[in-house]
Amino acid sequence: MDFIFTQDRVITAFVTKTANNTVPMTLLSIRSNPKQRPIFALALSMMVFAQMAGRAPAEPLDSGTEKSAQPTSNASQPPIPAIKLPGLTINAKERCVDIEATVCLDKGALELIACTVKGKVHESIVSIEARPAHIHTALLLLGAKNGNPSMRRPLNEEQTRWVDVPAKGDLIDVFLESKDATGKLVERPIGDFIARNEGAGRESGLGTPEAEETARFPTTFIFAGSQTSDNAEAPKAYLADISGHVISISSFGDELLCLPEFHSQDNGALTWRIDPTHLPKRDTKVTLRLRPKK
Repeated sequence: MDFIFTQDRVITAFVTKTANNTVPMTLLSIRSNPKQRPIFALALSMMVFAQMAGRAPAEPLDSGTEKSAQPTSNASQPPIPAIKLPGLTINAKERCVDIEATVCLDKGALELIACTVKGKVHESIVSIEARPAHIHTALLLLGAKNGNPSMRRPLNEEQTRWVDVPAKGDLIDVFLESKDATGKLVERPIGDFIARNEGAGRESGLGTPEAEETARFPTTFIFAGSQTSDNAEAPKAYLADISGHVISISSFGDELLCLPEFHSQDNGALTWRIDPTHLPKRDTKVTLRLRPKK
């Protein structure tokens, strides 16, 4: 297996001999920030080996025996295998990433949709074991492109003037899948589990009280892609792996997925809370599903 680093991509290639003694090459090409390449190279290695481990061995060649070429068709091709990493599955056929999750909160204000098990489980709907860096790579392999989280940056050295930097990146729809009372798996958009806090948003000009009552939490997030540490004396680290901020409502500046606007972390400014109507009980195992919109 080889990694090729271009100006804006990491490309990994692996080859295998087939029964016809041909050597096909599979390329996995992802767009990345140069600082993030070592992380993605490691994650790609794991996924490639996982995929190759699930392949059936090639049939041995019969010496001196000619075999006529068999026509190929899409109908005869095997389905694309799912690629597994610790805590998540990349479903190429359905074009989604399924992440093993646990409901960790059933009431209260929210700062996050999802965090790692060592993150802010007291302010998040679900917790996950999977590494945010692996989720990032999985989304890249499905064709999604990351941008940057929303944040505030100083305009001068004195840090007396600040500017809001909007989040950028491809759009990702977020769902939870869980079993209903009959044991049937049901997928719901993440907005079905979230409601607006009473009176929240009036100061931010969201419209009339009638409009506020009908406002729903968005299902679509921005693939911001967190950031990598900028410490020259230490190895590069994917910041969401450290903070545990996977899918955020409040703006932290290091989250994997976020909302378009900047949202304060102050308790008094928290706009959204859990709606327990359809949410399974705490400690229930569910699937957090991420599906790129394009």
